[in-house]
Amino acid sequence: MKYEKPAKPRLTGLKYNIPMRYETIQNLSIPKLGFGTWTIGGDSSPDRSRDQRSLTALYSALDLGYTHFDTAEMYAAGRAEELLGQAVRARGIARQNLFITSKVSPEHLTHDGVLHSCEQSLRRLGMDYIDLYLIHWPTAGMKLEDSFRALNTLVRRGQVRHLGVSNFNLKLLERSLALSETPLLTNQVSYSLADREYQQNGVLAYCQQHDILLTAYSPVKPRAIRSLQALQAVAQARQATRQQIALALLTSQARVITIPMSANPQHQAENLAAADIVLTAEEMAQLG
Repeated sequence: MKYEKPAKPRLTGLKYNIPMRYETIQNLSIPKLGFGTWTIGGDSSPDRSRDQRSLTALYSALDLGYTHFDTAEMYAAGRAEELLGQAVRARGIARQNLFITSKVSPEHLTHDGVLHSCEQSLRRLGMDYIDLYLIHWPTAGMKLEDSFRALNTLVRRGQVRHLGVSNFNLKLLERSLALSETPLLTNQVSYSLADREYQQNGVLAYCQQHDILLTAYSPVKPRAIRSLQALQAVAQARQATRQQIALALLTSQARVITIPMSANPQHQAENLAAADIVLTAEEMAQLG
């Protein structure tokens, strides 16, 4: 069964008529903008006092039409996965209309550790498969061959549809591409107007040349964008917010998608609408 993009975004309430732009890759159509779940259910450990606020944020995102949700076993020690699964069931969303990403933590990168982590993530999500499963962080001394032996097994079993990595430099990305039995789908990295490390170190160009998505996390750093005059100028000309233009800078690039997080329904809607802003070459150059 393949991920099927909904015919229309499920939109309500707010003033935005939100379209949905997709990146088509490896016979998949993946939203240019998804929803990150860091701080859902806690930070590095569960905080059940946040559960209702977290569920409200997830319900709002689902109602607005978000279909790509990014989570990890590391997020609130699995509580984010539990709440995401709970929200999906409560809203009655068909599983095939969602694209779910999760990640295995660096301390679990042994062959058996990867298999066990995936099984636990599936249990917490209450789902039969994960669309995209990533190595969350590389770690010193990891045996990447063992990790990918397990990841490839998960794909063959149908528990995982696609594989990727996160926070990998160019050398590790090249090794991962060689070890994956199926085409590597993404490298998820910190990338924003204020953080160009993975553009400068060649990872972005490599991804674009090898048909790999670069998934940008932490795509907006408010302090960094607040005083940028060029950003403000483009935002005013586009009748958009600075945050929307900062996101559009990413989604306007080939093979780049992004996963911002907000608990505010208005900001969620603005973020989603930002993916429909396609910046011109002149505007991109203006932003540097």
